[in-house]
Amino acid sequence: MKVYRHAVIVAALLLICTTAVATPDATRQAQLEHLLSQDCGACHGLHMTGGLGPELTRTALAGKSRDSLIATVSHGRPDTAMPGWAPLLSPDDIRWLVDLLLQGYPTP
Repeated sequence: MKVYRHAVIVAALLLICTTAVATPDATRQAQLEHLLSQDCGACHGLHMTGGLGPELTRTALAGKSRDSLIATVSHGRPDTAMPGWAPLLSPDDIRWLVDLLLQGYPTP
């Protein structure tokens, strides 16, 4: 019984470790903010108020699920100019960018 219990605890710890989300370091965060303002801003507007792409302000994103936004950034939107960024950005980078938008980027 002790061996089984130990195995369950080890398995749970491994699961937690493999699903942990890493926050990009300060240098990477600065690179991602630059990407957001320049690359994303080229279509969504420098203040994320819309352009070729839709508005990405905190108000515009209210009610949208984090998971659906992560999927959009990762895989893009078919038949639109929105590319998928998964080939260029890590899942942690994409989660961090989505969280930044949900918090309200750029800040006034």
